[in-house]
Amino acid sequence: MPKKIFIAATRQNDGKTTLSLGLMAILKQNFKNIGFIKPIGQRYLVEQGYNIDEDSYLIEETFGIKCNLKDMSPIAIEKGFTQKYIENPDKKPLEKQIKDSFCKVSEGNDLVVIEGTGHAGVGSVFDMSNATVAKMLDSKVIIVSAGGIGRPIDEVMLSVPLFEKVGVEIAGVIVNKIQASKYQKIHELVKKGFKQHGLEVLGAIPYLKMLDMPTMLHMKDEFKGRFISGSDENMYSLITNIVIATARPNTVLRHMKDRNLIITSGDREELIKFLLKQAKKQSAKKDLLTGFIITCGLIPNRSVRRLLEESGIPALIVQEDTYEVITRIEEMIVKIRPGEQDKINMIVRLVQDHLNIDALLSKI
Repeated sequence: MPKKIFIAATRQNDGKTTLSLGLMAILKQNFKNIGFIKPIGQRYLVEQGYNIDEDSYLIEETFGIKCNLKDMSPIAIEKGFTQKYIENPDKKPLEKQIKDSFCKVSEGNDLVVIEGTGHAGVGSVFDMSNATVAKMLDSKVIIVSAGGIGRPIDEVMLSVPLFEKVGVEIAGVIVNKIQASKYQKIHELVKKGFKQHGLEVLGAIPYLKMLDMPTMLHMKDEFKGRFISGSDENMYSLITNIVIATARPNTVLRHMKDRNLIITSGDREELIKFLLKQAKKQSAKKDLLTGFIITCGLIPNRSVRRLLEESGIPALIVQEDTYEVITRIEEMIVKIRPGEQDKINMIVRLVQDHLNIDALLSKI
């Protein structure tokens, strides 16, 4: 059997996938063959005719893992899944599905990285909590928590008893998304704090805003809109500033910085033409426009569409009005996509620079 490590967290979006991605890149230097599995996924896409957790798809695409995607993501929680289970509870089929997939993922590998879903108790509603799955697969656990001093210690110590209750060994803790300006102070304090609770901090990773910046492809995923322009290359450009373009063109321009997403209506055709002209003539501001979101389903006229197509700048037509677009962007969770190589490279460097790999290897 291969070595294995289960990546858990204190809550969703603490950085399990970021860590798994960086960890796999580094561990490939120590292990010839590495596998990956996310036994239970809550966010999925359809690939090869199956519901596949998007994190499994990211890992498979990034590392070119030669394994059936469905085995890397055996259970995807669809709408109504928990209700059906509560009405007809039977954990044996789920247990078998996970074990069978893990067996296939493990074949020929020296190490398998197992990614959990949320905190230790997530999945309890259908008898497949992270703690239960880690025990089922006989894996040690690393717990990931977001930055701070009191919060990560408090939240990790809530999860610890659930793992200990089923007999799962905790290999250590990784504190993620630490505020850069307070990194040294927080790192030293969490190491001391966790040591008092008998836990070792295996890594402390600083927060980089760039990793949370969306692209136009994220916007398409969020709004299910339709592109009327945009080159493939520009779809992956990061958005660093959002401008609601309701004022006069020159006023809008004054509010722009670099890599702007412009939210406007399709009938603001003069504004769109003005901004495209500014982006073209100001060579020093080649990153002036990352894209447009054109609201209320209003498609600009043919001449404006032609200018957009010639520019290569993505313009996404959505049905939502400006208020709803802004509200949903503020609530968006930005997940890394396989094509975002700059982000992936940055994650690998972050984990490499801030993870105690020797201490981790001694635990698994």
